[in-house]
Amino acid sequence: MALSADDAHASAAGHADHGHAATPVVSFVTGPDRYKHWSYRVQGAVATVTLAVDKDAPMVPGYELKLNSYDLGVDIELADIVRRLRFSHPGVRCVVITSGIAKMFCAGANIKMLASSTHTWKVNFCKFTNETRCELEDATTFSGQRYIAAVNGTAAGGGYELAESCAEIYLIDDGNSAVSLPEVPLLGVLPGTGGLTRLVDKRKVRRDHADVFCTKGEGFRLRDALRMRLVDGGWPKSKWEQGLQDRVAAIVGAETGAEPGIELPDVVVETTQEAGITTLSYPHVQVRIDPAARTAHLLLRAPTQPPETTGDSLVQAGAKAWSFAAFAQLDDALLQLRFNHNQVGLILLQTGGDAQQVLAHDAALTALRDQGHWLAREIQLHQARVLRRLDNMSRSMFALVLPGSAFAGVLAEVLWSADRAYMIDDPDKPNTIHVGPGSFGTYLMHNGQTRLQTRLIGEPELLAAVQARIGQAISPSDAEQLGLVTRSPDDLDWDDEVRLAIEERVSFSPDALTGMEQNLRFAGPETCDTKLFGRLTAWQNWIFQRPNAVGSRGALTMYGHPQAPVYDWTRT
Repeated sequence: MALSADDAHASAAGHADHGHAATPVVSFVTGPDRYKHWSYRVQGAVATVTLAVDKDAPMVPGYELKLNSYDLGVDIELADIVRRLRFSHPGVRCVVITSGIAKMFCAGANIKMLASSTHTWKVNFCKFTNETRCELEDATTFSGQRYIAAVNGTAAGGGYELAESCAEIYLIDDGNSAVSLPEVPLLGVLPGTGGLTRLVDKRKVRRDHADVFCTKGEGFRLRDALRMRLVDGGWPKSKWEQGLQDRVAAIVGAETGAEPGIELPDVVVETTQEAGITTLSYPHVQVRIDPAARTAHLLLRAPTQPPETTGDSLVQAGAKAWSFAAFAQLDDALLQLRFNHNQVGLILLQTGGDAQQVLAHDAALTALRDQGHWLAREIQLHQARVLRRLDNMSRSMFALVLPGSAFAGVLAEVLWSADRAYMIDDPDKPNTIHVGPGSFGTYLMHNGQTRLQTRLIGEPELLAAVQARIGQAISPSDAEQLGLVTRSPDDLDWDDEVRLAIEERVSFSPDALTGMEQNLRFAGPETCDTKLFGRLTAWQNWIFQRPNAVGSRGALTMYGHPQAPVYDWTRT
């Protein structure tokens, strides 16, 4: 017997293993009045973002954030700033990232934090930091906010990786400041947030130069960094401020930065527990977590009100508009699952409500975007980014399409993010999905393709057939024939087939599943991003567990001690 989309929550596992015994449950909600490590100032079309880490305010007790090093708390603030600049200050055209601590731009991820963290924490920390860097690049590419790194001190490891995520890098020539990626020689690990990939794929550094750079712990100062394309320019200390001002002025041109934005309120979630089940309740999202079953049911609700159809009404709705709010809440729910409930092995994705309302909101947003409205553009970019976070979940994901579902338009992208999709075919209960035009170019994956292109990679005739059905109600049997769902069992077989699929999935090795899913989800072209989230995550996942890094005499363990690390010299 099939359940409706609203009562089908069966649940999934949640148990917080945060990587440190004293680590609290992580919240990703912050704001300028709560920042401890970052600040930003907007003057016209220019924003200056300054890192001055409070060394005595780590996320977890037990280490100091010396030398402008960072932990997850520092990066949560940066992610918040990047988003606020896009939505609250859309007139900004140049964002300067710099340091407020003398002679040190950023020393990267805090080594003692990494050494004292569990493997799960380290990998999730690196993934979130990667996603933040990608959002920064997304703002440069699509929002017209060009980020430049004003490296006014040494940038090492993750500090240089932060600079690499900017469109331009300028290094002060003060006889001391340098850029470096010292992870291989000093720590026995890889640069964890895209340093290697951005070096050769984005900055186009020659392979031999990159090899030298990544094995020279002290790095390079301006002259050699310029020669090797590690930076874009620089000035001596006496000309630093003027040189930077001139470059910013060239980027901004005649822009005034006067365009008003919207406020971003906190995402509010109510957490309840009953009979071993944890429920996260948001206005448009609900997650029910069953630790015993190691599953989570995630429900996205369709809008219940008509869409905003004018630019003024959209701005007036602001962050309360369903198209923004639902995906902000989904974003928070995904991060909650990733960090605070890492025993969940399978997320069961569902939707509920009026599919036609979803299509109407999509259409109104697209019409405003095509008219050049900045907020409509930013909301769709926001939706695309959250969907990419969903693609990146290191959890198995099955979509369950039930009567009363709203897998339509942008919510259908959730269906195509899933590893499998099951759609019940019950003749007494109509059940349909609806493809929207946005699925053919608005919500791109990390591989630069749509989810439908990726899903139907070897079947272009099916892709064309699906495109011909835009806006139509697609039945379970047609959805299976078109490749939109994996299986469409009838009402007699549904319970057993879905139950067995769930039980089988949660019985498999989580390590094997993570590797398998990351390989299968990003079919098609390889991009800088797919290397970050497929190749880098997989290799860093392995290297972070190796004795050469984290053993009792491994390089990460011994960093800062007088004894040298001891390696197993076997090459694998």
